[in-house]
Amino acid sequence: MVSERTKQGPLLQGVNKFLTLPVAPVVLVLIGSVGTQAAAVLVKPMLAPVGAPGVSGLRMAAAAAIMVALFRPSLSGMTGARAINIVVYGIAMGMMSMMIYEAIARLPQGVAVTIDFLGPCVVSFLGLKMWRSRLWAIAAFIGVALIAQPSNDLDVVGLGYAVVGAIFFGTYTLFSARMGNTEGGGMKDLALSVVVAAIVLAPFSVPAAPLVDARMLGVIVVSGFIGAVVPYVMDTIAAGIVSAAVVGTLFAMDPVVGAILGWGLSGDSLTASMVAGIALIAAAGAIITWRGAQEVRELRAAG
Repeated sequence: MVSERTKQGPLLQGVNKFLTLPVAPVVLVLIGSVGTQAAAVLVKPMLAPVGAPGVSGLRMAAAAAIMVALFRPSLSGMTGARAINIVVYGIAMGMMSMMIYEAIARLPQGVAVTIDFLGPCVVSFLGLKMWRSRLWAIAAFIGVALIAQPSNDLDVVGLGYAVVGAIFFGTYTLFSARMGNTEGGGMKDLALSVVVAAIVLAPFSVPAAPLVDARMLGVIVVSGFIGAVVPYVMDTIAAGIVSAAVVGTLFAMDPVVGAILGWGLSGDSLTASMVAGIALIAAAGAIITWRGAQEVRELRAAG
């Protein structure tokens, strides 16, 4: 009798083996982070002429089409609990995407993404049990204060969009864990969530469509793949391996990647306090991640 492992083939065996490694969630979230921030750099020139909501909606529509083609989701056997997860996850995806693009249109990318990280940071703060671990979450909040201090002369409306986006990012973090623990790793339900996100943003994407030329459309499709499909898949798999608290702190890589790409590719200016804040948040996130993983191991050992 052929074992299930043998039937999987060497490639799938290798993937499954990789997913058992402690470093797997870090690598997965890092891949998603690079994709998300690179996509933001790609579409930034379009935010002014097309509008952040329109760009976000069109990108999500492209991502939905790709996800449906890849995973061929079905509504058969749908339960109420699954439907709620799919809809809430989709709304969170769509709104956090629109809010962060509104913020990036007004703020340096690294700053916008760092404020956005408040959402996952709160999830991590609440999910961790040890107060020593929570102290590092407070350090991350101090980093946010360094970035958003008045002397940096940041756009208040942009900060507001980033804060609202953080609320949806926190919701996304929580529901990524629920999605990752569903049957089949959650990929089919994830595809349906992206469709929900595209529908939520349709009132903005439909009017924006005539403003987009062929070149812009190509950029939007590419950004939809690397900035939505890849990150959502990576995040969902990672959240299925570890807790939402750990994945939330792994999102601390977003501010660093966003700051580097925004500075290097978009010419964003960063003050000393902004750089210090971003570094503090990244360091705090890394330490919380390590402590969170330690807590998970201890809880599992205790049954």
